[in-house]
Amino acid sequence: MTVIIAFLMNILVAVAKTVAAVLTGSASMVAEAAHSWADAGNEIFLLIADRRSARKKDATHPLGYGREAWVWSLFAAVGIFTAGAVVSVTHGISELTNPEPVDSPEIAYIVLAVSFVLEGVSFTQSVMQSRRDARKNGMPTVRFVLTSSNATLRGVFLEDFAALTGLVIAAVSIIVHQVTGDAIFDAIGSILIGVLLGVVAIILIDRNRRFLVGANSSLALRNTAGRALLDSPDIERVTYLHLEFVGPERLYLVAAVDLTGDAAESSVAGRLRRIERSIEEHDVIETAFLSLSVDDEPSLEFAAAP
Repeated sequence: MTVIIAFLMNILVAVAKTVAAVLTGSASMVAEAAHSWADAGNEIFLLIADRRSARKKDATHPLGYGREAWVWSLFAAVGIFTAGAVVSVTHGISELTNPEPVDSPEIAYIVLAVSFVLEGVSFTQSVMQSRRDARKNGMPTVRFVLTSSNATLRGVFLEDFAALTGLVIAAVSIIVHQVTGDAIFDAIGSILIGVLLGVVAIILIDRNRRFLVGANSSLALRNTAGRALLDSPDIERVTYLHLEFVGPERLYLVAAVDLTGDAAESSVAGRLRRIERSIEEHDVIETAFLSLSVDDEPSLEFAAAP
């Protein structure tokens, strides 16, 4: 729902900004129009990411299709950089060499104000979802957004934040241009919007890259998983634990455990498989694999939740 709302808002805003850019000739409005069209196109990538990553695991993908989310979100981030940042900076530099005054600036102000309201609706939706999820994980909202495995939520959140910031930059640039009579400030606004989009794109590209190459879980999540294993009546101790994200909020768990009791070897394999299946019933566990600990391996300790 967050992505769909963002897509609809971006389409409406992109059309309005394009009309305003044509009527006013403002470089900042051209940058904002490019920004919104890039965002609208990127929402399509994010919708594809949500759909494809939600497919169930099968014989060809035993760890599921969750990594699709980061692949398509990476495409979206590259789109922000090329269609948004590069276009905005290039157009701004071009206008620096031949600055032209902004015609009918009141049109630009009206469009920017309406756009701010529409973008604010989308941003409010993403903030509300981010706060709910951050609260569940006991983390500050911004930190959760930047570190979460949920690529689509992070993409919408940062894109909407950049959109609102870009609108403010465009408005200030046109106002300063009006006050000073120097059109160079409008061109500078276009460049600043491009730089802002470039920074956001680089952050998104880096986060998706980290998860694609195999990001480990946080220490807090590792401690939570370790305590959950030790809470099982079948597990006496844990000597190895590996957690790796294989999709948005989906984990691959590998652990070496010492089972309770002294059962015969013929029954141990069956117990391990039953424990694995019970672990996989948890919402965030895509696949679990357990092996037996060696007697002389030290037990792992997991800190209690603060």
